[in-house]
Amino acid sequence: MTDPRDALLDAFVARIPYLRFLGLHFTRQGEALTAVLPFQPMLIGNPVLPALHGGVTAAFLEVTAIVGLAWQELGPQDTPGTADHPLPKTIDLTVDYLRPGLARDAYAVARIVRSGRRYASVHVEAWQEDRSRLFAQGTGHFLMRGAHHE
Repeated sequence: MTDPRDALLDAFVARIPYLRFLGLHFTRQGEALTAVLPFQPMLIGNPVLPALHGGVTAAFLEVTAIVGLAWQELGPQDTPGTADHPLPKTIDLTVDYLRPGLARDAYAVARIVRSGRRYASVHVEAWQEDRSRLFAQGTGHFLMRGAHHE
């Protein structure tokens, strides 16, 4: 039997045009989310290696953080990204490019370091075949929904 929260997560991601364009989706084990970026040739920024474009890598990390934060805030009847439950807004994002992201699927997880009513800090890690060999990591700060209306 399919968990209704899986359908909610899929519908949420499907409403974000850039995520649909990238083919990005999330898998869920309990409340833990893993972002999955399926490889597509259009994601290549350096054709010599070939390696993922740095902008795609940064967006992958940012979106993983935002969806992780939004998912944490949900109640059973909530829909993220609506007027009642706006998505967190990025204040800043620092990306560490540790090695080239190669022409293969990529994965990322967000660890929420601090999440309050107004502000959140999130650390994100991205890997490809081996989770212990990160190709990028980032730290972002976000304005939370409680602060949007003040």
